[in-house]
Amino acid sequence: MKVLTNYATLFTYARQVIVASLLSGWLLTACSKGDKKADTKAQDQPKTYSVLTVTPRKTTLYADFPAIIQGQQNVEIRPKVDGYVEAIFVDEGATVTKGQRLFRINAPQYAQDVRTAQAGIQTAQADVNAAEMAVNKVRPLVEKDIISKYELESAQYTLQSKQAALAQAEATLANARTNLGYTSLTSPVDGVIGSIPYKIGSLITSSTTNPLTTISSIREVYAYFSLNEKQLLDFTRDVSGNTLQEKLAKMPDVLLLLADGSLYNYKGRVKTAIGQIDTQTGSSNFRATFPNPQSLLRSGNSGTVRIPRTIAAALVVPQSATYELQDKHFLYVVDKNNAIKNVAVAVTATPDGQYFVVQKGLRAGDRVVLDGGNSIKDGTKIKPVEANPDSAYNADKQHIAQ
Repeated sequence: MKVLTNYATLFTYARQVIVASLLSGWLLTACSKGDKKADTKAQDQPKTYSVLTVTPRKTTLYADFPAIIQGQQNVEIRPKVDGYVEAIFVDEGATVTKGQRLFRINAPQYAQDVRTAQAGIQTAQADVNAAEMAVNKVRPLVEKDIISKYELESAQYTLQSKQAALAQAEATLANARTNLGYTSLTSPVDGVIGSIPYKIGSLITSSTTNPLTTISSIREVYAYFSLNEKQLLDFTRDVSGNTLQEKLAKMPDVLLLLADGSLYNYKGRVKTAIGQIDTQTGSSNFRATFPNPQSLLRSGNSGTVRIPRTIAAALVVPQSATYELQDKHFLYVVDKNNAIKNVAVAVTATPDGQYFVVQKGLRAGDRVVLDGGNSIKDGTKIKPVEANPDSAYNADKQHIAQ
């Protein structure tokens, strides 16, 4: 009987285990189905994205052009006489004024020529005096018919000849003094001294290849830059005016970026343009003029001319709202059903590098996703949350206005 009781107990225990296992499996299945339904329901819910309704805004864009700086005047100082450099009164890089002495050339022959010419004048003057005396002596004799009229005329011709010789001697003296003056070289303009290749003792001639120095007048400076053929066409189309000079007059003031990337304190004007394409370079040359009261700019400096262009009604989006694929830019545009559409756009970056001006592919009033990355598929429905335009455009209010 004891054995039967043990078997009965064992059977009861096994049945309980089987029932418990079945209940556990059923519960697990039920929970799994519930989780799947919850996941499916969650997946069906559209994701939330910040969107921006694009409205036209006043925006300023800039076009940058490499430039070379030159003084308003670059005057080469060259010798006009032969001799040795005897003295140099200035140093390279010095600021000089008009009339300031620069060099003295040792050429004693020119001083001798002056003395010779002065002596020649004295001789010629004595000859004139003698001829005048002869005329004065002959005239009364002719008037009294003591001698013939021919004698008076001959004396007068001699006087005229001596007077001409005196004038020639005076011209010779003036020329000698001019040549002597060439031995002292002065600055013809206010400016800055360039390099001085010839030192004291150097032999120079009027045909010397290099100038003694170059003086740059830099009260105002010229910034020379070029536009390629396409840029010139854009300039011709975009700027109003019938002639090139009218277009230049209507251009806005331009800026200058210095070699270190800093912005020059003074604005300039584009006043001169060739307007023809150089067949060798494929570009057209322009010249902007900048004031230079502090003499910060020097001939030979490099810089960048920055030309502003204001767009009254530009469509501007943050660059973070775009993504790039195969060298093209795309935006996520949200339609009226809150579905996504990938749209290719043509853009131009603003100077701060944070925004794009959309030139093609977007219309005013379109809604764009601000933070979609590059993984939203066409047709995907989203839950749009309208972003505050002031926050979206807060990074650079200088170039993007309401």
